[in-house]
Amino acid sequence: MGLISGMVMGVMVGVAIMAGWSRVMRRRSTKRIAKAADIKVLGSLTRDDLRKLCGDSFPEWISFPQFEQVKWLNKHLSKLWPFVVEAATVVVKESVEPLLDDYRPPGIKSLKFSKFSLGNVSPKIEGIRIQNLQPGQIIMDIDFRWGGNPSIILAVDAVVASLPIQLKDLQVYTVIRVIFQLSEDIPCISAVVVALLADAKPKIQYTLKAIGGSLTAVPGLSDMIDDTVNSIVSDMLLWPHRHVVKLGVNVDTSDLELKPQGRLSVTVVKATSLKNKEMIGKSDPYVKLYVRPMFKVKTKVIDDNLNPEWNETFDLIVEDKETQSVSFEVYDEDKLQQDKRLGVAKLVVNTLEPEITQEVTLKLLHSLDPIKNRDTKDRGTLHLKVKYHPFTKEEQLEALEMEKQAIEERKRLKQAGVIGSTMDAVGGAASLVGSGVGLVGTGIGAGVGLVGSGIGAVGSGLGKAGKFMGRTVTGPFSMPRKNGSSSTAPQPDQPSA
Repeated sequence: MGLISGMVMGVMVGVAIMAGWSRVMRRRSTKRIAKAADIKVLGSLTRDDLRKLCGDSFPEWISFPQFEQVKWLNKHLSKLWPFVVEAATVVVKESVEPLLDDYRPPGIKSLKFSKFSLGNVSPKIEGIRIQNLQPGQIIMDIDFRWGGNPSIILAVDAVVASLPIQLKDLQVYTVIRVIFQLSEDIPCISAVVVALLADAKPKIQYTLKAIGGSLTAVPGLSDMIDDTVNSIVSDMLLWPHRHVVKLGVNVDTSDLELKPQGRLSVTVVKATSLKNKEMIGKSDPYVKLYVRPMFKVKTKVIDDNLNPEWNETFDLIVEDKETQSVSFEVYDEDKLQQDKRLGVAKLVVNTLEPEITQEVTLKLLHSLDPIKNRDTKDRGTLHLKVKYHPFTKEEQLEALEMEKQAIEERKRLKQAGVIGSTMDAVGGAASLVGSGVGLVGTGIGAGVGLVGSGIGAVGSGLGKAGKFMGRTVTGPFSMPRKNGSSSTAPQPDQPSA
């Protein structure tokens, strides 16, 4: 009896164990299938999908495995940082201050550092990708993050008030491209190129705080500083623009420098159904357009009209057809305060066929930044005619030669007070001695705000940018002209009272 009982109990325990084991295995199999499905979904996510899920905090190596983690480098960087800060603080201050003067908006008379220190928090490198795209070069892409604690105070001298502005809570997210040009001579590197990749758009976030006052003392000051910072980054270091550093004597860096590729003729025809910003009457619209923020040009002002027609043509220099675009900003002129922006639009150059005139209609948006562009109100449309002309070798060389003359002319006009900063937009009024490739030479005539001087407007130039980009062409100063009339040189933008 005991034997039979034992056998029955043994069978029951064995069955229970087998049933439990089978259930556990089924659960594990179900989990594995679910995980495999999740992994498959994650594997199908694009870069934009990951950015929406993770925000700006995800490192490049998550979506691009070719980015290698470099924890060892971050350890050494944290040890080196105190020494880097001491050396870099002086260099950055001396390099950036002239750019702040060049790019300062018309509402600010002076913009300088009264205090500048990079702080004691070192940057973090999330990953590095090494590429060999061309013989004799090594390309390194660095996923760079910095949530630093710098001590930066800007001395702002505006038209209506002067006050110190503190920059706090600085965060930088960008991918830095470093190109090493190799050489057979020690140290085996003849030149280095540094730029910020435009594909992963650089993000520089910070908070502005007025010391001993309020930011409202200068209307629009926060936006002015934001625009200045963004313009310097996009116009100086955002690819295809770059900083070329020679590491030897008699080094040929012509292959590394940015060169003009072509001329883009843009006719601003008209705008329709613009948003009215005036309490009495209608807006007085005009259009600013540029490939690079440093070289803005503008149309004439059409008074009291929400459906203005300009029919003005501008020739803009394109330096990299694959990555550059033309930005359009429509403003309402206000003689008593800062001009109000009615809308913005962008035209990507690589969508254009060479030597074909195309009619383009662009919808005006609140902002070109997708994150900020949540306002879906109808702001009207902008109607254009565009034609892209690729440069021949002779035209390219001519553009490079004219650049030298244009730089000197622009420096002279700035010293004479004809233009306030390199950010001033220019519009047509004076006669032109031009180069024939879209770069403006010097002009003689009135209409530039200097009574009796006879100085015409403007050359084009990089100002301080020359030392950052080698011989990069000075780009989109244009030859604005009325359709069917002779070319005219641009004149400086007159600041609003």
